[in-house]
Amino acid sequence: MSHSLSLRAFRYIGIFEGISFLVLLGIAMPLKYMADWPEAVTVVGGLHGFLFVLYMIALAVVTLQLRWKITTVLGAFAAAFLPFGTFIMDGRIRRKYRS
Repeated sequence: MSHSLSLRAFRYIGIFEGISFLVLLGIAMPLKYMADWPEAVTVVGGLHGFLFVLYMIALAVVTLQLRWKITTVLGAFAAAFLPFGTFIMDGRIRRKYRS
């Protein structure tokens, strides 16, 4: 897989992971606790977990291919745990690589 393709895949996975995180926090969790509908968290949580694992795999691939510094890797890792974090990371990647 080429560097640009790996980087593009990482960016897209990050965007989808970020969206799933926001849906989990902003829609599924309130449905679970306010509307007594725990299935929302089950479904969205499973999807988010899958995307999180894909994000970590893509992060590892991009790190090895582009030889990212540890600070960049830690920043990308931390971004997955913060609301809107992957979107901020995507903006930084776009500025740095103009992809």
